[in-house]
Amino acid sequence: MTRTYTIDSIPGDGIGVDVTEVAMGCVDAVAGLHGFTVNWRVRDWNSDLYVKTGRMMPVDGIEQLGSGDGIYLGAVGTPDVPDDVTLWGLLIPIRREFDQYVNLRPMKLLPGVKGAMPGLEDLDIVVVRENVEGEYSQIGGRFGAGTDAEFAVQESVFTKAGISRVARYAAEAATKRGGILVSATKSNGIIHTMPFWDEVVARTVEQFPGVTVDKVLIDALAARLVMKPTSVRTIVASNLFGDILSDLVAGVAGSIGIAPSANLNPERRHPSMFEPVHGSAPDIAGKGIANPVGALWAAAMMLDHLGEAAAAQSLTGAFESALADGIATPDLGGSATTLEFAQEVRARLG
Repeated sequence: MTRTYTIDSIPGDGIGVDVTEVAMGCVDAVAGLHGFTVNWRVRDWNSDLYVKTGRMMPVDGIEQLGSGDGIYLGAVGTPDVPDDVTLWGLLIPIRREFDQYVNLRPMKLLPGVKGAMPGLEDLDIVVVRENVEGEYSQIGGRFGAGTDAEFAVQESVFTKAGISRVARYAAEAATKRGGILVSATKSNGIIHTMPFWDEVVARTVEQFPGVTVDKVLIDALAARLVMKPTSVRTIVASNLFGDILSDLVAGVAGSIGIAPSANLNPERRHPSMFEPVHGSAPDIAGKGIANPVGALWAAAMMLDHLGEAAAAQSLTGAFESALADGIATPDLGGSATTLEFAQEVRARLG
């Protein structure tokens, strides 16, 4: 019998719509070649829905998504809706309700892509970001609104369980990637949470005899990723630090438009979510020039998570082949449209 996967696609806003449309077509094409099908449930949950209803997704949105095998997100955000509304109304609730505590962000120098500096041929970094706690907390508030004494308090939340499980995932990744796990910290300045992070990461990684922790302060690590990016292979970081570092690495590798991510529930009790990280880019939305590589790469990660490793490799190989032949969208110096690039990818699937 043909294998069938039910995937909820949330194109979202801006170029999220542009890239998911063509990427879904590529997924369907590779699925046909590898003996499975994808049942797409397309959700029009976006900023337009918020303007109409006051919600980014329906009241029972999480329940609807829970019956699927995965979630494929384009991007959310428009100039007329505050970013905190779009983020906390859709993306963060999905991550937390489905306990997608690992945000996996791989990056390497893709064929045909010019990096930010010479000598990046060996660039191959995976950022393992803690995804449901840390600095992205709802605890806190604003006080004295409208007065000269107005102030805001934001609490970070770091738990032993939360740090341990993301550190275990990162250590397992590091065992296959040279054995060095770089842990991003700021324990010299952030006096409570970051020393706690360091301690729990160190104790957790002790359970992996082949892995060594390289504890690096976040400012020094940012500089290292710019000056010697090939010296780093696997990073574990808190929610905020991982978010920033992964975008930095994508910039070093040539474009944030190529960067994918996976929001994983490793135990598979809930669906995981896959997305490019480039944002909605409303200035180029609908112009047909958005780079679909990040969306295609995220789709390949989704296929791999579903157990379709051969299909994932085929999709990755196809977009890498197109890039190697100089076919690229304008952000990478090419002249291909979003659709033209996707058509090239489909022609190269095998």
